[in-house]
Amino acid sequence: MFHFLSIIRLCTLFSLWVYLGFFTFLGLQVQCRDKQASQELTAETRTYGDLGYKCLGNTGRFLSEFLIFISQCGGSVAYLVFIGQNLSSIFKFSGVPLSSFIFLLVPIEIALSWIGSLSSLAPFSIFADVCNVLAMAIVVKEDVGKMLSGEFKFSDRTAITSNIGGLPFAGGMAVFCFEGFGMTLALEASMRERCRFPGLLAKAFTGITIVYMFFGFSGYMAYGDQTRDIITLNLPHNWSSITVQIGLCLGLVFTFPIMVHPVHEIVEGKLEKSEWYQKLYYDDCGNSTIIGKFGRYLSRSILIIILAFLASFVPGFGVFASLVGSTVCALISFVLPATFHLILLGQSLPFWQRALDYFFLIGGLLFAGYGTYNTIVGV
Repeated sequence: MFHFLSIIRLCTLFSLWVYLGFFTFLGLQVQCRDKQASQELTAETRTYGDLGYKCLGNTGRFLSEFLIFISQCGGSVAYLVFIGQNLSSIFKFSGVPLSSFIFLLVPIEIALSWIGSLSSLAPFSIFADVCNVLAMAIVVKEDVGKMLSGEFKFSDRTAITSNIGGLPFAGGMAVFCFEGFGMTLALEASMRERCRFPGLLAKAFTGITIVYMFFGFSGYMAYGDQTRDIITLNLPHNWSSITVQIGLCLGLVFTFPIMVHPVHEIVEGKLEKSEWYQKLYYDDCGNSTIIGKFGRYLSRSILIIILAFLASFVPGFGVFASLVGSTVCALISFVLPATFHLILLGQSLPFWQRALDYFFLIGGLLFAGYGTYNTIVGV
């Protein structure tokens, strides 16, 4: 009973810390943007890079876009690895290597990447969410069934109670779960009624956090130290498990375009600033040309191929996801929002809010440093 209460307590405290940090700074992005918009009659701040430019000039834009570029690429690579490992598990007797399954996804993802806006991707996102929810429900059912089978003992679940050193790795994974953090302003900009965004954000974030906590907790309670970095690989090889794996793979296939969308925006934003690209993409009337559209599709296709190539060399999903979460995701999620908030609103903030900003700023830096070291040593 002591072990169970300790696990519950530590998991709850850690999850609340991550939740507080993320939810606070998701709101801070919008708050900083609104503050800037109320002071200047300049172009609207639509992206994290725009907000970085308002706060720190070109350095802020470069740093924000660079970190988002790396984090979104890392998340996209992790998606491909996840799908590839599940497909490899389903067809493990075929002898087809993991890299082949990853490259089989390239044509599909290239076609989906040609969709221009986040709003147009909404139907695919809804379908992906349905697949994910159904698959996760079946996984939880399997977990609970295993827990009730008589093989389960709370005293055997010691990953947290007797191995506190593993928390940085778990923290990296937790931060990685919210790798879409940098898309907050872009998502708000794509909404028809932006005034509803804060409330919708709060509900979505709360729901996702609860689902993640319960999903991870039930998985570890069921399989203990035998839990794989991809929980579906723990399931027995039967039709029910295969259905779950296919459902999750379909969900990520249709979520991948949303993950890689900020990367396309950054790359194309840099290209549009060059004179040769403007001459190629626009005609004398300012309309896009056929050659220009082809060039945009080509750049997106090349990026997908590069990501698939990188995914084929990733040694393991868990280690890679924790590394991405501990480095760039931690900086984007905690360090940059706190810095921007202090720069834009620091003088008008009460003491407790400034102290909270500094807490997450310093804590984020320490977490990024130690989490990265811990993950690399673990490799």
